[in-house]
Amino acid sequence: MRFSYAESMCDPSHYIPLAKAADESGWTSFIVPDSICYPEVSDSKYPYTPDGDRHFLEDKPFIEPFSLIPALAAVTTTLRFTTFVVKLPIRQPVLVAKSVSSIAVLSGNRFGFGVGVSPWPEDFQVAGQDWHTRGKRMDEMIEIIRGLTAGGFFEYHGRHYDIPSIKICPVPSEPIPILIGGHAEPALRRAARIGDGWMHAGSDDLEQMIRQLRELRQQYGRERTLFEIHVISLEAYNVDGIHRLEDLGVTDVIVGFRNPYYEPIDSQTLQQKLDLLRGYADTVIAKA
Repeated sequence: MRFSYAESMCDPSHYIPLAKAADESGWTSFIVPDSICYPEVSDSKYPYTPDGDRHFLEDKPFIEPFSLIPALAAVTTTLRFTTFVVKLPIRQPVLVAKSVSSIAVLSGNRFGFGVGVSPWPEDFQVAGQDWHTRGKRMDEMIEIIRGLTAGGFFEYHGRHYDIPSIKICPVPSEPIPILIGGHAEPALRRAARIGDGWMHAGSDDLEQMIRQLRELRQQYGRERTLFEIHVISLEAYNVDGIHRLEDLGVTDVIVGFRNPYYEPIDSQTLQQKLDLLRGYADTVIAKA
């Protein structure tokens, strides 16, 4: 089992000492979320709160992932950084490919690219991207990113993107894992069909979704390919629970020590955060 430390929407000055501590304590990865803006007026519902309310996000500090990860990679040696998740179809694919390639090179391949579709039409509006074609464009974007980060000249002629033969330099020495986030049927199918893994955002039907993923991967003839499964689960907070998750096929657990969805402000001090991540490393990671 691998262990991902989740901390976000906190004082930006906390990130570097937390990443250093996680690196030194035996954590595998540091989770980095993505959010570009908060609209003043919106009728959209948030899919991961019971009532769809998203006011908890207003005035929460998000550092842009492609900026934050290189800063944290520079002060760590083994810690991996995983986006959870970048809203891919609100962006331009060649620019994304250049950014993720640069991160993978600078970090020494310590990067997992978690991607998803934003649930909010406003993100697409402000970024000048079409909401209705988000899924199809995301599929094409993943092909483009893989093609460009593999090295050499690459061209792409799809329904939504037409890219002449180009190359980017440098590119990483290893393929960048592309992990698909989301609980809806299209997200599970996309993960099974073209993903290197799947990212779970927390729910009671985890076993059912993992079973569905396994069946879908068999349908697509990908059951023998390496596949990461990253999950949020209360089972991850003790050694016995870790073993149960391993039996389900989980490869990575995402562990945090506060719930920013329900807290108006982050009341934990940096020292409290450090004590919690180190305590978990001693009581769970070291014994799992």
